[in-house]
Amino acid sequence: MSANVTVLDTRTLNRATLARQLLLDRADLPALDAVAHLCGLQAQEPQEPFVGLWSRLRAFEPGTLCDLLVQRRVVRTHLMRRTVHLVTADDALAWRTRHDAMLRQRVLGVYRRELDGVDLGELAAAGRETMSDGEPRTMAELTRAVADRWPGVPARALGEMLIAGVVPMVQLPPRGLWRTKGGVRNLPLATWLGREPAPDPSATNSDAPNDASPDGSDPVGQAILRRYLAAYGPAATADLRAWSGLAGLPAAVAAARPELVSFRDERGRELLDLPDAPRPDPDTPAPVRFLPAFDNAILGYQERGRIIDDAHRGLSVAGERVVLVDGRVSATWTVEQDTVVAKPLRRFTGAERADVAEEGRAVAMFLSDKASERVRVDAS
Repeated sequence: MSANVTVLDTRTLNRATLARQLLLDRADLPALDAVAHLCGLQAQEPQEPFVGLWSRLRAFEPGTLCDLLVQRRVVRTHLMRRTVHLVTADDALAWRTRHDAMLRQRVLGVYRRELDGVDLGELAAAGRETMSDGEPRTMAELTRAVADRWPGVPARALGEMLIAGVVPMVQLPPRGLWRTKGGVRNLPLATWLGREPAPDPSATNSDAPNDASPDGSDPVGQAILRRYLAAYGPAATADLRAWSGLAGLPAAVAAARPELVSFRDERGRELLDLPDAPRPDPDTPAPVRFLPAFDNAILGYQERGRIIDDAHRGLSVAGERVVLVDGRVSATWTVEQDTVVAKPLRRFTGAERADVAEEGRAVAMFLSDKASERVRVDAS
């Protein structure tokens, strides 16, 4: 790496992240395009993506996202990091096979002992046979249907591997619809969408760095890399790995590198980026934004200092909803009955407190269908 590579300080990276994440200015994008641009939204808490899109889009209506789920244009599925993500149907089909090995390994990381001796190919075949009737099933129902073939293996281990590891599944509506409670009912991705996931030339039984496509280019990995940088860059390969769960996509990075630009952060890490992607002036004003639990604007990096202080890093994995003030995590927020409550993590100025209260009122109106605009900002 050249000694004269530009160093991007934390504030510059912060503003780049906000711009890519549609948090600097609300975007005039259709919800489907926003989900695609963001490479999906983490969604194990079913209602949280609605807040995530509302905070990013100028004219977001919850019913729009519900329609996309019912119309099968957006799906809920295990993907990046083996977490449930809300992704476009096209991305689920294009990316799933590239994530297969990682998903299996992550399930084994939890249940390796319990699944010792279980042939995962046979388990996948049994799961597909059971689901071939096109009937949605809960994990418990699917597990009961195959459990007699593996006596003594804990049902939870079999179920987690079936649902997240060996058979690409989607969680069907009403799960994930606005203000709708529904348990998880699963159906194979191919059945729900009427198309099989795309094959991946680089797919093998592991995600080791040398497991690239025959020509060494890892085309699917390159597509994921470029999409990631468009939504999260500039970023290090460690950040890409933290977001995706994949092993850094080294073949893809090597193949795409001639088309990318590089920087360094203040720690000396190399950051890659798309040449024409937005990198706003670090003094660009950043409005207050209320983020949902597990938002990938925070979780999408290994080094999260660009948006959250190390002292508060644990909030990002504990399911706390957070408030961005001047682009950084500065408060948590909850809803108490009909009131949005913000709890500062530092001392606010009078202007900051007023801005948080104003945006909090807007959040309250959104969550209550305009029935309440009550907000409380606790003492700093």
